[in-house]
Amino acid sequence: MNIMDFNVKKLAADAGTFLSRAVQFTEEKLGQAEKTELDAHLENLLSKAECTKIWTEKIMKQTEVLLQPNPNARIEEFVYEKLDRKAPSRINNPELLGQYMIDAGTEFGPGTAYGNALIKCGETQKRIGTADRELIQTSALNFLTPLRNFIEGDYKTIAKERKLLQNKRLDLDAAKTRLKKAKAAETKSSQLNSARLEGDNIMIWAEEVTKSEQELRITQSEFDRQAEITRLLLEGISSTHAHHLRCLNDFVEAQMTYYAQCYQYMLDLQKQLGSFPSNYLSNNNQSSGTPVPSALSNATGPSLAPVGSLIMSSPSNLNDLKESNSSRKARVLYDYDAANSTELSLLADEVITVFSVIGMDSDWLMGERGNQKGKVPITYLELLN
Repeated sequence: MNIMDFNVKKLAADAGTFLSRAVQFTEEKLGQAEKTELDAHLENLLSKAECTKIWTEKIMKQTEVLLQPNPNARIEEFVYEKLDRKAPSRINNPELLGQYMIDAGTEFGPGTAYGNALIKCGETQKRIGTADRELIQTSALNFLTPLRNFIEGDYKTIAKERKLLQNKRLDLDAAKTRLKKAKAAETKSSQLNSARLEGDNIMIWAEEVTKSEQELRITQSEFDRQAEITRLLLEGISSTHAHHLRCLNDFVEAQMTYYAQCYQYMLDLQKQLGSFPSNYLSNNNQSSGTPVPSALSNATGPSLAPVGSLIMSSPSNLNDLKESNSSRKARVLYDYDAANSTELSLLADEVITVFSVIGMDSDWLMGERGNQKGKVPITYLELLN
């Protein structure tokens, strides 16, 4: 019974406090009550914390979109994370494309130019998929997790203490208002001295003033204490910025590693596609499509030729040329930048003289243009009759 009485009294006290805060807040909005302003330093800290929270959320969400463009996959990962369970491993887009290319190349035949090129492209795409998976894992651990910890941990604590500070401020201003009203009533009662009842009123209002002053001292103390707690928490935002800066450096390093790996994979693939062995058979005898120049051709060597157009001269003609040690005229199919001084740079549609040299790799011929001489890849040539 005593416990029940205590709970009822506490509930009534809480309801009274809530009502007092609601009245104070409403009167402040209507301009009918004074409001205690926070000091400028604390206001600046509150503004800085709010700004940090807003931009951290935006950066975090957009980074998640960058790393995982599929919204359904992001929702699934979020659910598993909330359930504290590991999300099932899922093949990513580069890996899936790579597997399709490998399967298609196997179906068309690894001994054909197109089939072999598909297999090589597929293997490269799968390596890019692995690098993409590593980027996501590293970025999630070193960048997204610290940002999420701030939003769901540190900032929630700050928001909780900030709300408590707001309540203490309302309590303080409500106490000021009550004291102001009690003093006004006491002054008015002291001016009336003609009746006994009015004398009793003076005593009542004097007691009310004393009670209000004591309440004001308590609420002022609680407000000052809460303001100090909130200030100490907010001053930690600078440390949060320093920590997020280190995390940002880790994210940039992870991206740098990822793009460097992708660049190297594509560079290796480009070299492989630019020097197919001459005994590969084309899928048909027709050239397919217009050559598409590689974006890396100026910096990395041979331009990437279309796979369907890699073999323009039949293998028998090339083999005959190698065995006869004679020279032939050949038309250049695509631009080629020499990788070193032993090679000859080529321009599309120019005609050069080519011949074989004993001991030379089967993928190359010796080309001659005027006084210039150097190795040229056979896949860039069409022998003329």
